[in-house]
Amino acid sequence: MTYAASATRPSEILSGTQGASQVALAHASDVDARARFPQETFDALKKAKLLSAVVPKELGGHGSSMSELSAMCTALAQACGSSGMVLAMHHIQVACLARHALGSEYFRRYLAEEVAAKQTLIASVTSEVGTWGETRSSVCALERRDGRFKLDKDATTVSYAEHADDLLITCRRAPDAPSNDQVLVLVRKGDYALEKTGTWDTMGMRGTCSPGYKVTSSGPDEQIVPGSFADSSAQTMVPYSHILWSSVWLGIAADAMARAGSSVRAAARKSPGTMPPSATRLAEANVLLQTMRSHVSAAADEFDTISAAAGGMEHLFTIGYALKMNNLKVASSEIAPEIVHRALQITGVAGYKNDSKSSVSRHYRDVLSAALMIGNDRIASKSASMLLVFKDE
Repeated sequence: MTYAASATRPSEILSGTQGASQVALAHASDVDARARFPQETFDALKKAKLLSAVVPKELGGHGSSMSELSAMCTALAQACGSSGMVLAMHHIQVACLARHALGSEYFRRYLAEEVAAKQTLIASVTSEVGTWGETRSSVCALERRDGRFKLDKDATTVSYAEHADDLLITCRRAPDAPSNDQVLVLVRKGDYALEKTGTWDTMGMRGTCSPGYKVTSSGPDEQIVPGSFADSSAQTMVPYSHILWSSVWLGIAADAMARAGSSVRAAARKSPGTMPPSATRLAEANVLLQTMRSHVSAAADEFDTISAAAGGMEHLFTIGYALKMNNLKVASSEIAPEIVHRALQITGVAGYKNDSKSSVSRHYRDVLSAALMIGNDRIASKSASMLLVFKDE
């Protein structure tokens, strides 16, 4: 089978991201107020062929590096946090297929003919009632017979489920498999049903539209991703999640700081020759923003370096790398709200008001979700266990 390679240049990717960001910004307030999916943003992303950024070039995608994906998510999140997060989640799902399923002709066709050609949007179904937030454990299991599977899952959240085309679901390999012997299964639209079990009237990230659902599905065995989820989790899902999520939080914090900077400059123009009292606070907050930006950028660059090196995939299994990813997630999820909080102190009442150009209300509410996406306490506990046996050389 021959696939058409993408001719898209990096400058076109940048232009497409900028265009989608402008669309996202125009609708961000309404998305937040109505807790609705940012459809306009994703129409723009699809038009720019950016939902296939992770797909290899030989399959018609862009073959984007982690650094490029990070920049894309940051730029989009500066306009709309929900838009940035949905894009990050989609990239994570596509990466699992692009990095672990290329040995399957079915998945090569899927990436080329669906994701690259049709800009298919994929949602993740990793959470489950009964696992208490532990993504490396499943209650549900595949039931296989005559070349087909049946899979039902009671998920606590399914991000943008009703707006996605296909789902990528974690489950036990078989009914008699241990809870941590998991696989990833692609379920196509038309082959699954969703029964909503909750609501999504949240403080922030309202446009991600992620209530709980009972998922009932079936399909051919060829849609089961080869290998184990343990491998794809360590080598792809965890690093892509922590780096791209951090990139989203960085974008939210950066826009809050931009609004704070505009507020300080406006105050300075009113009193030429006088330093506004808020200018010092702006300088102090800028230190935190630069620190976060450097941390996220370094993590993305390191991932690209490791991925390009011989034996790089094996390095992603190491305790040292797992700790780096845990530390990135925890640090980013703690520093981003601090930056937005400082931006609020700088902008004052104008930043507190929802209808002000200086408002950071949406930013504040969105970024508070960071510590809850895989709870920091859970991550700290895992890191503590690893540090008992890890010696940093």
